Amino acid sequence: MRFTSLVVELIRARPRLVVWLVVLAQAGLWLMLPMLLYPSPPGDLATVLAFGREYQVGTWLGPPLAFWLADIAFRAAGNHMFGVYLLAQACAVVTFWIYYQLARAIIGGQQAVLAVLLSMTVVAFSSPGVEFGPMVLARPLWALLLLHSWQLIGQNRRNAWFAWSIEAGLLLLTTSAAPGILLLLAGFAVATPRGRRVLMSLDPLYALLVIAVLVLPYLIWLLRADALTVPPWPAISDLGTRVLQWGWLLAGLVLASSAIVLLAVLNSGWFARHAGEAPIIYRPPVDPLARDFVYFFAVAPALLGSFLAGLFNFDHVVGGAGVALLMSGLAVIVATGDLLHLRRQRVLRTVWAAALAAPALVAIATTLLLPWTGAEVPTLLPAKAIAHFFGDNFERRTNQRLRAVAGDPQLASFIAMSAGRPHLLLDATPERTPWLSVAKFNETGGVVVWRASDTSGTPPPDIAQRFPGLVPEVPRAFEWMVNGRQPLLRVGWAIVRPKAP
Repeated sequence: MRFTSLVVELIRARPRLVVWLVVLAQAGLWLMLPMLLYPSPPGDLATVLAFGREYQVGTWLGPPLAFWLADIAFRAAGNHMFGVYLLAQACAVVTFWIYYQLARAIIGGQQAVLAVLLSMTVVAFSSPGVEFGPMVLARPLWALLLLHSWQLIGQNRRNAWFAWSIEAGLLLLTTSAAPGILLLLAGFAVATPRGRRVLMSLDPLYALLVIAVLVLPYLIWLLRADALTVPPWPAISDLGTRVLQWGWLLAGLVLASSAIVLLAVLNSGWFARHAGEAPIIYRPPVDPLARDFVYFFAVAPALLGSFLAGLFNFDHVVGGAGVALLMSGLAVIVATGDLLHLRRQRVLRTVWAAALAAPALVAIATTLLLPWTGAEVPTLLPAKAIAHFFGDNFERRTNQRLRAVAGDPQLASFIAMSAGRPHLLLDATPERTPWLSVAKFNETGGVVVWRASDTSGTPPPDIAQRFPGLVPEVPRAFEWMVNGRQPLLRVGWAIVRPKAP
């Protein structure tokens, strides 16, 4: 009798169970790691919370939905980052489950599991997924849009229009890249006969009405804030640099999905000695339209997103790498054929597990080893200690709770996460925080912080110019979670006392 591993039998008999096991395991890993390793939020997450605390209809960072949800999750967890990390991983779980439903509708449940396993190795779904924001929230919405778009175009299920319209509206309230993403869906529908037939009914008009109702407040804000602007086109002399930027972004996407390429090469029959003994995962023949659907949305978002990012000199792919590479695993499975041989199973399992574990090992090594080189690791800043110290000292000095914080944006955003949730003022660019001005800050009082280079605590010239008469206090020194060869973190600060009514 042929021997078949338990993993293959589980994929054949219980594909849903396999999906839930691997997706929840990855989500649990990236829920625990930041709680253990990150005393300060990664990336711009503290700024996301500071902006979400204001519940603005729109800001210079884009549509508001991700910021509102981040603040709700933060408050629900008792002003603890656990709520935001949990929300980020909930987005990952929903993304892969919906992705499995889409893949199952196209290639069947057994091969759909393999598509999910391949897509999980994309780097964008590991450590970058911890930093909740518009690009993380856009992933489950994009997966839902793809699923319901296929139900509309490929399966002629008209009852999916209402869900599609809700998801499109929420995506427009999540990321500024949503119009381009929706244009890709519309372009595919117009380019195919079955898609044009779907668009000829009255259902799209009702969907547009639902989308307009959802997006109307944000659209009004865009018009009133005069924010409906297109980034300036590059000069002719800058085109070479922008093309190079596009190339680097494409190379980054390829590198992020390199584990999929490696697994496909290892599973190929080029070097197989006993190809006939490999277990087979069977699928029914794929609809030609489904094949075009998968290939188009595996390639077009990556090419268009990287091109626009390179053209307008963005540092990341428009829409995010998670949206651009979501369909990559399904595209590889579709291209493999109706009979998928699983060769070198032990090697495949080892490489797949290594691809999932590598980002976690890199995060651990960065946290524990990089400080010994003298380099600063932003996630090792003692955010909680910083927030508690300045909030407590302001209350002791003025007998009032801290209402606002300004100065160094990174440090100020940490203090804005304290229990009192003070307002954040970006005093260098006050137009970006319209809920508070420098004049209002001087009236209500607050704390101004900066990085101190010496023990005198003299404020930088630009901060001293924006806050004349500032009296600096003795700088406060904080220890890093892992000190290594770094000096203590010295924070200069000054209190702006509230004016009497």
